[in-house]
Amino acid sequence: MSSHPIPVTKNSQPHLPNFNMDEIAFGKHFTDHMLVADYENGAWKNVEIKPYSPFTLDPSSAVLHYGQTIFEGIKAYKNDKGEVVIFRPDQNFIRFNVSAERMQMPTVPEWIFMEGMKQLINVDKDWIPNKPDASLYIRPFMIATDPFLGVRPSLTYKFMIILGPSGAYFSAPMKIAIEQKYTRATPGGVGFAKNGGNYGASLYPVVLANEKGYDQVLWTDAIEHKLVEEVGMMNVMFVIDGKVITPSLERGTVLKGVTRGSAIILLREMGYEVEERNLSVDEIVAAHKKGVFQEIFGVGTAAVVSMVKQLAHGEYIMDFDVDKMKIAKALKQELNDIRMGVKEDKHHWMVKI
Repeated sequence: MSSHPIPVTKNSQPHLPNFNMDEIAFGKHFTDHMLVADYENGAWKNVEIKPYSPFTLDPSSAVLHYGQTIFEGIKAYKNDKGEVVIFRPDQNFIRFNVSAERMQMPTVPEWIFMEGMKQLINVDKDWIPNKPDASLYIRPFMIATDPFLGVRPSLTYKFMIILGPSGAYFSAPMKIAIEQKYTRATPGGVGFAKNGGNYGASLYPVVLANEKGYDQVLWTDAIEHKLVEEVGMMNVMFVIDGKVITPSLERGTVLKGVTRGSAIILLREMGYEVEERNLSVDEIVAAHKKGVFQEIFGVGTAAVVSMVKQLAHGEYIMDFDVDKMKIAKALKQELNDIRMGVKEDKHHWMVKI
């Protein structure tokens, strides 16, 4: 039992009894309850679990004008024993507060974030789908609520957690264009923080890529567009001559992904050499021309492991045989086996509810 029991108001008109789990899609459906908390006068208060519903916001609220908003993405599953488990939420808690500090927002106490999440999932655990590649997606977020049109950190905030049953994020291997003009993040910026502005700025170049037949873009550095950074909303990994290479976090322009960190640990345990370093577009193209660029895949909470079947650098097209991507497939299987309880969770990544 938590040392901080949170008041719960049950939804008197739950949607679950009439919800069809065969129709779930990522980000479209939400459970019957949510967690909310308010920050005022330097303290968190009004922490409660209540029915999922709209809430009011003053038109002058700071979030609507200056973009003080951060979020996380986490997943809960039912393993093979029917137990409800969450994948490494402690890492999301740490990153959430790193983002909060960068965006000049208050940090959220562990009991609100972690215990609140567990209690909320326990209330809505029947929403967890029993389907392959399906999960309960967990979205903690915080917004600035000060009704004040002045450019300074807000004095009041709202923290919330909402949940939604979700299917696979990307169901098919992706076609990716290497971005040569637009930028996701710059050194000294907020690329390492999971804030709304990063995602808002990404929409236009992705739409341009979609119009050319690509699913997403491979982001490159802001200065010369020579170093690769992330693929879409995920960290990215390359297999070149049997070696796994993923962009370094050192420049502060790449998100410290929880799945990324887990993948590096598992790949090394599986016997693969993994390098975290700067990787240039020129090196990738040269490797492809030599026939040693074997795999490219994204890793992230939503997609877990998402394979890339085509990578375009301008007019130069690199195609990949997804059926031969043994490292990406092995990694996805390893993560899935740990999540489902098929393999021993020796790193204690799965947190039981």
